[in-house]
Amino acid sequence: MAFKPNYGQERAARNRAKEQKKQEKLQRRQEESERRKAEREAGASEPDPTKPS
Repeated sequence: MAFKPNYGQERAARNRAKEQKKQEKLQRRQEESERRKAEREAGASEPDPTKPS
């Protein structure tokens, strides 16, 4: 015999999964931003050998 569907529980599970995915995306974007910022700062401190002064 099948169980009666629990729509509230299913909705809560979907919302939790969606929120977790959103948080992971936000964290990934922040890490990428920090990485680019660190590369930019490292590049600014060292003169570019391809550019004439």
